Amino acid sequence: MAEKTSTPGRRFIKLAGMTASIAGKAVSNSIKSFNANDEEKLAAKSKLYEDIGLKIADTLGEMKGAVMKVGQIASQYKDIFPPEVAKAIAKLQRQAPPVPFSTIQYQIEREMGKPLAQIFASIDSEPFAAASIGQVHRAILPTGERVVVKVQYPGVDEACESDLKQVRLALRLAGVFKIDKKLQDKLFNEIQDSLTAELNYNIEAHNLQVFSTFHQPLDSKVIIPKVYPAYSTRRVLTLSEELGDSIETAGTWSQELRNELGERLFRLISQEVFFLHSFHSDPHPGNFAFRPDGSVVVYDYGSTKTLSPELVNINKQLVRAAFSNDIPALEQALRELHVRNHNGQIPAEFYQQWIDILISPLNGEYDFAKNTAHHDAVDLLKKSLKYWDSFQPSPETMMLNRTISGHYWNMINLKVKDNFKPLLEEVVPLHSPASST
Repeated sequence: MAEKTSTPGRRFIKLAGMTASIAGKAVSNSIKSFNANDEEKLAAKSKLYEDIGLKIADTLGEMKGAVMKVGQIASQYKDIFPPEVAKAIAKLQRQAPPVPFSTIQYQIEREMGKPLAQIFASIDSEPFAAASIGQVHRAILPTGERVVVKVQYPGVDEACESDLKQVRLALRLAGVFKIDKKLQDKLFNEIQDSLTAELNYNIEAHNLQVFSTFHQPLDSKVIIPKVYPAYSTRRVLTLSEELGDSIETAGTWSQELRNELGERLFRLISQEVFFLHSFHSDPHPGNFAFRPDGSVVVYDYGSTKTLSPELVNINKQLVRAAFSNDIPALEQALRELHVRNHNGQIPAEFYQQWIDILISPLNGEYDFAKNTAHHDAVDLLKKSLKYWDSFQPSPETMMLNRTISGHYWNMINLKVKDNFKPLLEEVVPLHSPASST
């Protein structure tokens, strides 16, 4: 029998050691800074945060599973942490090294209840993809169909809740959170729910079937892998092999084809958000493939987010307010999304400057290969810091913001040059009454 990737006892010792080390660093910093001046205190705090970030990254990077996934999620929401911590744990987004095939074979046989040779006609021992909670192998069914088999590492789901609690404890003891405990609770509950769903391949199988049923009548060139239920369990997911080229390859194709792919990507996400009220929330470019006939293949529906009708309506109001430069309506929508808090007054010019930058990729023809939106945002951010206490991370917008920003970069990688405004108006009529749903 293959050994688990990490026993609960060893995981706890590693994580407890990380927590103790971080707590010790925080106490030591407090003692050293007791009689320091403001400049020395600031430098010491920056060094402390850098050390904490490196310690978290080093510890989580050694460990498979939920704890590494937590680190990856944390690194995607950088506004929750000081920049020194966020920068250090950002490296956890890199692809994880694979585990031995003996571990994968053990997991498949345990889940399916029979020897591997009785399940598949053949299966590649080398994975073609490895991530924090599992890896993917190509295989051939006894019927001759080519499939991919997604296998979760043994013990990952069992460690999920304790991993998340331990990471949060370490961060809390270090005092690195920039948000209050009530908001911490909401954000970590959101992360916990997302992680729990992603660790249950039965949920992903259901998602794949729902999203495939949704997209097929709308656009036959949105390709979502087919689930093979007889070869799938909670920890093993067998899907049709849907081939396609990487985003880097697609970025070398003709402008016309790149624009078609960009439009298809924009439509499928916006239709999921505004029509289905549930969307694919992991925009990593590795979760998409592209074909020369204009098709877009979407992988990994383990990470999805469902929105209430009320939340969808508020987002519609936000979009309409931005395009009509209705600052009071914009601020009201941000308050309803719990992004804008009650600290201070914000001048209309502040909002207008951000509107001009953030809607520019959607307000007429835009060349993503020569884009300036993110550079302009960085420049404006430096001038906007005095208002930053009036805003906060919001559980209601966390997954949607991650998805939108991820696809912004996907459009850059595809080098799209197109006008997305008509496509936006297909899902959010910009001049409709704000009360409509």
